[in-house]
Amino acid sequence: MNKIIQLQDLGNKDYKATWEYQEELFKGIVDLKIRNRREELDLATPNYFLFVEHPHVYTLGKSGDLSNLLLSEKQLEAKGATFYKINRGGDITYHGPGQIVGYPILDLENFFTDIHKYLRFLEEAIILTLAEYGIQSGRSVGETGVWLGAGTPFARKICALGVRASRWVTMHGFALNVNADLGYFDNIIPCGIRGKAVTALNVELGVEKVNEEEVKAKILTHFTALFVCEFQ
Repeated sequence: MNKIIQLQDLGNKDYKATWEYQEELFKGIVDLKIRNRREELDLATPNYFLFVEHPHVYTLGKSGDLSNLLLSEKQLEAKGATFYKINRGGDITYHGPGQIVGYPILDLENFFTDIHKYLRFLEEAIILTLAEYGIQSGRSVGETGVWLGAGTPFARKICALGVRASRWVTMHGFALNVNADLGYFDNIIPCGIRGKAVTALNVELGVEKVNEEEVKAKILTHFTALFVCEFQ
């Protein structure tokens, strides 16, 4: 079991280029697992964790409803945003500057073979990170991601989750609003959920800007403890 995770911070990178890179890493792990099984080998499979910030983009999961995008092609262009239908779970979401996106590309057989537990651990890493800023967050019944005020009329989502897994290998991941321009969420029905607001860490703290590198470091600390792993 290889519990070492190769960390890469891609900076600001186009969504499609990042997706293709994820697919490349994902395929490399799956191909190695197939070879191990076929040739009765026991070669260690790698794990990756990508941090990235995307230019304005809307993505729709495979089970999503296109009507949850409230912009035409021309309006998208006017806002400097792009749109992609992708192969993760979940409905529609937004990525953009000021948002920390994390893509763990893991062979879960190196950790545990439980997708439900995997999703809960991703949420928990964010919940514990927000707690360090004095923000109490949690889960909303039947809805993935991390919420503030769940179960109240003031429920608001601060972190979206959407993953794909095959042969226990994961891709896609989470998007935490840190300093994001929340106006871009007005152009969609986020995650297909009507009547629920979104928020960002800087808004909740009442500050202009939160140090994103500091937030990333806190996420990795909690991820390390939850997954009992080591980053390189």
